[in-house]
Amino acid sequence: MIELCNLTKKFGEFTAVSDVTLTVPGGEVFGFIGPNGAGKTTTIRIIGGILAPTSGSVRICGIDMAREPEKAKARIGFIPDRPYLYEKLTAIEFLRFTSDLYGVDTASFYDRAISMLRLFSLEQWKDILIESFSHGMKQRLIMAGALLHDPDVLVVDEPMVGLDPAGIRMVMELFRKLAASGVAVFMSTHTLAVAQDVCDRVGVINHGRLIAVGTIEDLMEKTDAGRPDLEEVFFRLTQEQDGDG
Repeated sequence: MIELCNLTKKFGEFTAVSDVTLTVPGGEVFGFIGPNGAGKTTTIRIIGGILAPTSGSVRICGIDMAREPEKAKARIGFIPDRPYLYEKLTAIEFLRFTSDLYGVDTASFYDRAISMLRLFSLEQWKDILIESFSHGMKQRLIMAGALLHDPDVLVVDEPMVGLDPAGIRMVMELFRKLAASGVAVFMSTHTLAVAQDVCDRVGVINHGRLIAVGTIEDLMEKTDAGRPDLEEVFFRLTQEQDGDG
């Protein structure tokens, strides 16, 4: 479970995230959408423990990120929007490095790693240097590493970037399967059709503020959108706030 309470992040005089309060329970795929610069990536980095908030708190499975960061991060699988990898390692070496960080049992590592590589269609590349991988392959390897320790919470920033249509479908199905097993999946995306297809609820952020949260049906009712289309809902919500501002 993810709990954000009055989360605020300032960079000098600029407020990137303003007073965001939100709960995402286990078993839910939560979509986080907003225009460029709205505060999505900043929020995700705070949830993952990469950035500290200016004020407010983050709790992961009941663990306060500020008080017990290592314990909280151990419950998270984090997938950034751009895969930064040690490219002189092979895929299996990278997963070994990741498993050591998370304290994965040494005896079960290899079987677990091969299972993850197979899931993401990378098994035949396990002994190949990462520097030879395509962007999509690197993204899939990051995902394999993020799931290696069976996290309770999966935090994902733009998961579909660089993936082909087959990869996008596989990831969407995987997120639903993880949620069905009790994992809380928090996903930011610009791809509104993906959010509409895979997410149980959606949060809309604009100018750092969380302006709406709910199912697609909830948000349609809120905006009087005439069709079940998240894109229409999104534009109505953000334009309404911009008009008010």
